[in-house]
Amino acid sequence: MEFDEEYSKSHLGVHPGNYVMLAVSDTGMGMDEQTQARIFEPFFTTKPQGQGTGLGLATVHGIVKQSQGWIWVYSELGRGTTFKVYLPRVEGAAAAVPSEKASKRSLRGSETILVVEDQEGIRGLAAGVLQGLGYHVLQAEDGVAALLVAEQHKKGINLLLTDVVMPKMSGRELVIQLSALQPQLKVLMMSAYPESHGSSPGAEERMDGFIQKPFSLRDLAAKVREILDSTHPAAPA
Repeated sequence: MEFDEEYSKSHLGVHPGNYVMLAVSDTGMGMDEQTQARIFEPFFTTKPQGQGTGLGLATVHGIVKQSQGWIWVYSELGRGTTFKVYLPRVEGAAAAVPSEKASKRSLRGSETILVVEDQEGIRGLAAGVLQGLGYHVLQAEDGVAALLVAEQHKKGINLLLTDVVMPKMSGRELVIQLSALQPQLKVLMMSAYPESHGSSPGAEERMDGFIQKPFSLRDLAAKVREILDSTHPAAPA
């Protein structure tokens, strides 16, 4: 799509130029105007307490803005919602992508990983890709549940992959408690906010790596393999 000077003057935040537009529509329950006005706010959610953090659309908004694009939403109650994302068009050839077959071979493993994430979709995706690479994966929806899972798993856990912001117990507190029970445990923390992982000295000392949401599944697999192969804790990313 191409937008000229006249269009940009009448649409706040739009700069003239060539763009690629991605549209996503559903036929769900839709949103009222009050909800639409707040959907990109961090931690705003319409879900009950403990069932959502409200970081999804805030993360999307941040990525689009960092890419010099903008996002537009239209919704009606009972008629569904449409999102349109506009990203600057880039001329030239794309960078070569490594062979998927070679990537999977190099990222495979058999270690035990505990994935702790309160958002079921993210937890399921992470667990699924790690299981597909040969890992034995345990799952928990929060820190309290993770401690119970670890207690029941007598063979030990090689890597803890945990979100930072969760209900009941934060990822930082989980790292401190679980590391005390399993001193050899390696830790990979994840969050939408890169500054959030360093606010607790005890957790930071035990952390072997950090990955920022949203991340690609390949980046996650590579980070997991990197940490499991390391002999010393890595410096925080």
